[in-house]
Amino acid sequence: MFARRMENVPESGTVKIANLVSKLKAEGVDIISFSMGEPDFHTPDNIKDACARSLDNDFTYYTPSAGIPELRKVVSQRCRRINNIPCEASNILITPTKQAIFMTMLAMVDDGDEVVIPDIAWGTFEACAKLAGGKVRHAELSSEKAFRMTPESIAEKITKKTKLVVLNSPSNPCGAVLTKEDVKGVADLANDHDLFVLADEIYDQLVFEGEHLSISSFDGMFDRTITVNGFSKTYAMTGWRAGWAVAPMPIFKELNKLQTQSITCVTSFVQQA
Repeated sequence: MFARRMENVPESGTVKIANLVSKLKAEGVDIISFSMGEPDFHTPDNIKDACARSLDNDFTYYTPSAGIPELRKVVSQRCRRINNIPCEASNILITPTKQAIFMTMLAMVDDGDEVVIPDIAWGTFEACAKLAGGKVRHAELSSEKAFRMTPESIAEKITKKTKLVVLNSPSNPCGAVLTKEDVKGVADLANDHDLFVLADEIYDQLVFEGEHLSISSFDGMFDRTITVNGFSKTYAMTGWRAGWAVAPMPIFKELNKLQTQSITCVTSFVQQA
């Protein structure tokens, strides 16, 4: 009855638990949720006020698929200032971060291609890779390396079929932050083996030890990296479903193509906020 691809894709574990928690709370159960990555504060008032003004001004219609120009410009400035990513507004796709990961897998991974991800990771990476027809290979994390996905752990999993490496720093769920030596080592592997990198940097503002570094800022890496980030964790906007992908123009065009055929655009009044 269903497509074979669905056999390899479970329901998101974090969402499944969150749904169960919501059900139990509705039944009056006093329960603490350890499911989804929710900030313990509220969306700042200036953002909520801007959204309200946008609604009052009837900014409720379709926007360009890649996002409104002023937001793309501001995001590109943020990426250059904070992450040292050498991007322009034209490299920015405004999209929910999870959607960006899904579209990246569809755009970059063919049947039989291999995707290297950490063996302790957010489940959506593996699910999306498999939906795209990819084979997942797990890079081993260890307490001895503070659960960092080191270049050595990635190198052990690289074959002639490897297409994409998923880099998540700071990591979910381990919180590990890659060192400069780690990131440079991964960049060297990508350049040497002609690999692409999907860098999930949604937690880049939640660093307690060490320094977050964007792999896209390293020599030769902008043209082979898709960086995804968003507003959810930094500004407590998890329900707003807004983020961005930064990609070189050839990849950006393919991601935008998928966006035009799926969600069309991010909610208009959210973009103005």
